[in-house]
Amino acid sequence: MNNDQVIIAGIIEGDERILTCFYRDNIRYIQGYILRNYGNLEDVEDVFQDALVVLYQKLRSGLLEIRVPIKTYFYGICRNLWRNRLKKKEKLIIDDGQNRFEEGINDPLIANIENQEREHLYRKHFQKLSADNKKLLYLFFEGKSMREISIITGYSEGYTRKKKFEAKRQLLKMIEKDPMYEELRAIC
Repeated sequence: MNNDQVIIAGIIEGDERILTCFYRDNIRYIQGYILRNYGNLEDVEDVFQDALVVLYQKLRSGLLEIRVPIKTYFYGICRNLWRNRLKKKEKLIIDDGQNRFEEGINDPLIANIENQEREHLYRKHFQKLSADNKKLLYLFFEGKSMREISIITGYSEGYTRKKKFEAKRQLLKMIEKDPMYEELRAIC
């Protein structure tokens, strides 16, 4: 059995030792995400516990097919739970029963978080490209013309266009295969 299978079995069985290790191994990632996105330590504990319950229920159902490491899947659950909580806080809040309204967390905040997640997804897969493809796309994103890029890389202008197209296509394929891509696409 691999490590993820041991963790999954431990969560389903409620194994205290496995749950403690899972908490210790994952809490700082969840904490980092929530604290960076307008949460506090109490929010971290609440989201972690709620996500663990969701994960437990999905695993117990037997219908869940996880194609990524359990840690990645759990992080996605936490992110979604936190994003949903932020959206709920966005609604107007009545202040002490008076007729004064205060706006909670607003749309630009949610949009900012979603943009950060998109950028993280892009950067993660950009780093997986070959050095040549990274250099080519970097020059293109800097605003260099195909002629300038061909001079820098030593390729012909036609070959530079072809390489740029192939590099972008490769990057897009990697991004589209990532489970986070579907999540981000669903909220747009």
